[in-house]
Amino acid sequence: MTAPLLLTNARLLHPAATGAPRPTAEFLTPEPPTADFVPPVGSEPVRNSAVGGDVGKSAVGGALGGGVVDVLVRDRVVVRVAPAGELRGRGADGVAPEQVDLGGRVVMPGLWDAHVHLTQWALVRRRLDLSGARSAAEAAALVRARLDAGLPEPGTALVGYGFRDGLWPDAPTAALLDAAAGEVPVVLVSGDLHCAWLNTAGLRFVGATAHPSGMLREAEWMPLSAAVDRAPDHLADAWVADAAAAAAARGVVGVVDLEITDNLTAWRRRFAAGFTGLRVRAGVWTPWLDDVLAEGLRTGDVLPDTGGLLEQGPFKVVTDGSLNTRTAYCHAPYPGLDGPDAHGILSVPPDELVPLMGRAHAGGLHCAIHAIGDRANTLALDAFAATGARGSVEHAQLLDDADLARFAALGVVASVQPEHALDDRDVADRYWAGRTGRAFPYGTLADAGAVLTLGSDAPVAPLDPWIAAAAAVSRTRDGRPAWHPEQRITPAAALAASTDGRGLVPVPGAPADLVVLDGDPLAAVQDDPGRSDAAATADALRTIPVAGTLLAGRWTHRTF
Repeated sequence: MTAPLLLTNARLLHPAATGAPRPTAEFLTPEPPTADFVPPVGSEPVRNSAVGGDVGKSAVGGALGGGVVDVLVRDRVVVRVAPAGELRGRGADGVAPEQVDLGGRVVMPGLWDAHVHLTQWALVRRRLDLSGARSAAEAAALVRARLDAGLPEPGTALVGYGFRDGLWPDAPTAALLDAAAGEVPVVLVSGDLHCAWLNTAGLRFVGATAHPSGMLREAEWMPLSAAVDRAPDHLADAWVADAAAAAAARGVVGVVDLEITDNLTAWRRRFAAGFTGLRVRAGVWTPWLDDVLAEGLRTGDVLPDTGGLLEQGPFKVVTDGSLNTRTAYCHAPYPGLDGPDAHGILSVPPDELVPLMGRAHAGGLHCAIHAIGDRANTLALDAFAATGARGSVEHAQLLDDADLARFAALGVVASVQPEHALDDRDVADRYWAGRTGRAFPYGTLADAGAVLTLGSDAPVAPLDPWIAAAAAVSRTRDGRPAWHPEQRITPAAALAASTDGRGLVPVPGAPADLVVLDGDPLAAVQDDPGRSDAAATADALRTIPVAGTLLAGRWTHRTF
C-alpha cells in the first residue's frame, strides 16, 4: 500500500480546440467513473489542478470549469477529481498525505508506447549509430573511426545500427567493410531491423556462409540476428532498467513489448529481481504460443508477483517485410524489380495466418499483425474478418483505398509509428510513387472512425511518445514542407492515442499513472483555435520538459 499523495498547485491539460480525441477501442477503454463516485474511506486528495472544456467536465462527472481542482490519489489509484478545496483534510485514518507543490505544472495521464522491442532498444543505445550515414562509404568511415577509438572485446563483434540504404548512391559490399575493419567482425543492422550488412569476419561471426555483398535481407538475416541481439541476462536486464528509466524521464508509464524472444520468461525474471520502472504488456510470438496457451493466459491478464505491472500482451505475427528493403508486400510491383519478389515478400500467407490467429483468438489472446505493404494489410484484415480475432495491425503503412474503412468496421486498431513516415518519406516517394496519398494515412483512418494507437517500434525510432505525437501532428521535421499534410491528426488526438485509452485528464478509477509537465503542449491550439502552424505545435511537443512521472502513485522520475 502506498501513502496518499497530495499534488498541489497543478493544472490539467486542456483539450485542443482543433478537434476532440478519437474514440478508443473497447478493449483499451477503462471503466467510466460514475458521477456520484465516492472515494474509499481514508483517501486523500491530490489538490489544485486546473481543467476546462467538455473533456474535463465529462471525464470527472462534474462541471469543474476552468479553475483549479483537487485530484485524489490513494492506493495506486486516482479516486476523485473535484474543485479545489472540497477534498482537503485528513483521511478517516487520520493520516495526512504527502504534499508536493507542482507550482502550476500540468498533469495528464501517463504515456504509453504501443510498440517497442525493449531489449533491442536497450542494446542499440550502446551501439555505433549509423543513422546519419548517407552512403555506404560514409557508413564504412564511421566503422573505421569507431575502431580507431578502440577495438571490441575479444570474441565479440562491432555492432552498428540505424543505416537506411534505400537511397544510397553506392552499394554496400562485404569488401568495403573488409577494407574498413579487416578481421574485426562487423555487423551493421538496418534502421528497420529487416536486414544487416556484414564484413567477411562478421559473416563468420553470425554463422553465415560467404555472401557476395555481405547484405543479408529478411529471411537471410532474421534467423541469424540472435547472434547480436542478445546479451547475458544480468547485462540485458540492467540495460533494460536503464532504458526504462530514460523512458520514464519522458513521461512513459507503460509499453507493449514485442521483443522476439521468450518474452514472458524474461519479464518474470526482471520483476522477480525487483524491476518496477514501467507497466509492461508482454507480447508472444509463434515459438512460445503453445506455452502461453497451456498456461491459460489471456491478453490483459495480470501476472502474479509483479506488483500489478506485468500483463500478458498480444500474439505477434510478421506477415511481410519493410519499405526500405523493398520487401513490404504490395499489390503493385516495385519499380525496377521483377521476378517472384517484385511485389515484396509475404512471409506468412493466409493459409498459415488464419489458423494461427484462430488458435490465439480461441485462447483469449489479441493479435498484433505486422503489415506494411497494401497487399499485406488487405490479407491481415481478411484474417481478422475470417477469425473474429481482436487486436491490431502493426504499422499499416500503405493501405488500399478499399481497406481504409475496414479497420473501424472490423474493430481492428491501427497501431502506427508516425516517425516512420518521416524516416521513409523519400523512399516512399521513390518506390511507392503515385500511391503516397494513402501511405501512413492517419488522418483518413481517423476520419473513418478507426482507433489509432501511437508507438515507436524502438529501436527503429526513439522510445519517446512526444516525438511520435509531433510527427503525427506535423508530418515533417527539420524545416521541410509537410509530407501529405492532409494526413495529419490534431494534437489532442495524437496525445489521446498515446495514453492507452485514458484520455487527456486523470479520471476516478484509473491507475495513478501520471505525467507532470513544465508547460502545456497544447497551448498553441488553446490560444488560437484556428492556428495552422502544425510545425510549431510539433516542436512544442518534441521539446516539452517532463518534470515528473508517477507510476501507480510512485515517482519513477522527478526533477523538482
